[in-house]
Amino acid sequence: MFDATDYEDFPLIEPIENTGKAFYRTVVVLVAVIVFALFMYVRQLRIGLGVTGLNEPVAWGFYIVNFVFFIGISHAGTLISAILRLSKAEWRRPITRMAEVITAIVLAIGGLHPILDLGRPDRMMNIFQSGRLQSPLLWDVTSITAYFTASTVYLYLPLIPDIAILRDRGTKPKWLYEFLSWNWKGTEYQKKVLERAISILMVMVIPIAISVHTVISYIFSMTLQPGWHSTIFGPYFVVGAIFSGIAALLIVMIAFRKVFHLEGYLKEIHFSYLSILLLIMSLLWFYFTFSEYLTGYFGHEPYEMKVFWYKFAGEYAPYFWTMIFCNFLFPLIILSNKRTRKIPGILAASCGVVVGMWLERLIIVVPSLTNPRLPYPQGVYIPSLTEWSLFAGALSVFVLGFVLFAKFFPVISIWEVREGRERAVREVTERIESYLPTPHGAKSG
Repeated sequence: MFDATDYEDFPLIEPIENTGKAFYRTVVVLVAVIVFALFMYVRQLRIGLGVTGLNEPVAWGFYIVNFVFFIGISHAGTLISAILRLSKAEWRRPITRMAEVITAIVLAIGGLHPILDLGRPDRMMNIFQSGRLQSPLLWDVTSITAYFTASTVYLYLPLIPDIAILRDRGTKPKWLYEFLSWNWKGTEYQKKVLERAISILMVMVIPIAISVHTVISYIFSMTLQPGWHSTIFGPYFVVGAIFSGIAALLIVMIAFRKVFHLEGYLKEIHFSYLSILLLIMSLLWFYFTFSEYLTGYFGHEPYEMKVFWYKFAGEYAPYFWTMIFCNFLFPLIILSNKRTRKIPGILAASCGVVVGMWLERLIIVVPSLTNPRLPYPQGVYIPSLTEWSLFAGALSVFVLGFVLFAKFFPVISIWEVREGRERAVREVTERIESYLPTPHGAKSG
């Protein structure tokens, strides 16, 4: 069982408490942005979707772009954490908590975006009352709900031993930690049950996470819209989600390492391993992107080619080539060189990937709608202040959620790091003893 003294060697809430006024100023600024976004959304409800840039034939814009983008980032946490735990990667221990928090917060934000896109949000209930199994929209709601539930539980279970430490230290609010610790005493039986529950969940969340972005891709690919009707969209969306998720995780890790001086826990090797994984995902993303556009070009279907050239050389060409640069060329240049694969370079590459993956979502959604197969004139989509405000509000909710979590809970898992240290000592001891001479009279192994 952990006692209160186990806390002393680990960063918990003190680093944030020590920031003093900076913490509260940050919260005030974020809340102000969120309040303004809420005001703009209430205005949208009162006036209607006419306050946005949506029109005929462009019925989807920023809201659906951000929906796909945020749901994709959510793969940073549960999926990466589960895979690393399943593969018993020891270097994962200081980063799993941050990854899991990203998933829980971003899923909640992304899941709300389809409601923002509705002129009548009350009609969201129709999908539960009159949903059709033939519709991928029903699959989408089901998979996201299951993913959010599993991810939240997967975040909470490994948090219980650390909450118990806060409870034992008398950290305020004490009633909260008393309630959330579930009478954790650190007994062998409790540890066994906790490890079994985490093992079951980490196996469950991997297929659930993959299904979420696969189903989101079906919303597009099961239509006959040019640029959407593609069999490769399922794995393409999953790869893109993991890609953007790793980049978001790296940005959060670097920010917390710098602000709260966690250099002793988030070390160069953690960033090196994750950056190599980011580089691999960049190459995979480019492979899928190249395959998608190459097959479309050789098919040379007229409506498809109209969208193709609209992206490559038309109005969306600057966005398309910026996407290629941010998602492929820039990470390849930075991360394939040991001299630039340092924390500043990794931060620059990660920021580029996040921007590039948002542009990729925009390029998937808007150009196909502005060039419809039906005999409509070509549309124009220019996002309004309302859409930009809600996007800024969503980003502020993400930052605020992470800061508040770190205010009350450990951002680095105490018990996992301690378990890793004990395991390392045990393995080194066993290895040394395996080749030392056997004491006289003792049986050799």
